[in-house]
Amino acid sequence: MQRILSTYRFINQPLGAALLAEIAQAGFAAVEIFCASQHFSYREPQRVREIGDALDEYRLELHSIHSPTDRDHSPGRESGVVISISDPERIRRLDAVDEIKRVLDIAEQVPFQYLIQHIGHGRQATDPRKLDAAFTSLESLTMFAKARGVTIALENTPDELGAPASLQHFITDTHLHDLKLCFDIGHAHIEEGVQASFDAMRERLVTTHLHDNHGDKDEHLLPFEGTIDWDVALAGFAAAPVALPLVFEIKAQVGATAPSLEQIREVCDKLEEKFESHK
Repeated sequence: MQRILSTYRFINQPLGAALLAEIAQAGFAAVEIFCASQHFSYREPQRVREIGDALDEYRLELHSIHSPTDRDHSPGRESGVVISISDPERIRRLDAVDEIKRVLDIAEQVPFQYLIQHIGHGRQATDPRKLDAAFTSLESLTMFAKARGVTIALENTPDELGAPASLQHFITDTHLHDLKLCFDIGHAHIEEGVQASFDAMRERLVTTHLHDNHGDKDEHLLPFEGTIDWDVALAGFAAAPVALPLVFEIKAQVGATAPSLEQIREVCDKLEEKFESHK
């Protein structure tokens, strides 16, 4: 089981060499970097080079990058100005596509395999105008990504537009077959359920997001702290058509002490033991 940590756990602090060193020392082989302006200045070539040098120094692979979901996000705020590739307003949509292209440009300095992308935002209902906007955006972005050796993986989100079945239908209907999928187990638990969501996505899955919740809100807890049945989930992962990397996407809870890297590592040990028993 490849252990990968999303830097989402540290979203409210700058990403730097010292933090990457701590992640490597905790036993992780790779990272997914979450693009938020206060965390990672992805538009600054010097910052990108520094992160690339640190990844090399600590022998960390850059598995994936999570596309930005908003701009002007700051500590103490849940979100800033939304970045949405499905915005029917052309100017805002083009602005979102340009922002994501700047993220994909990172691959020219620091190679990575997957860009994790939300198709919508918030609790969006399926809307033909939004689907058309998403198609136009992703038609451009998939070509841009492919030229840089990156595959775009759409993540299931807790809304109609990002539901597992909707994502599958979107790829089939648009013939954008270079698109793949990222299974977010926490989002699945809130909506259709883990097993049904996984089964709907399994043929196009290339990566995952692991975290837990109690089935009503997106808490991003450590596995085993919520109500997900991890035995059932891991049995599904073990039977997937391809070996799935397990990416831990944990979030610090408001008013609570954030899980330490040691605590995350201990949960990894427990999950790995369970995972091996299902192989």
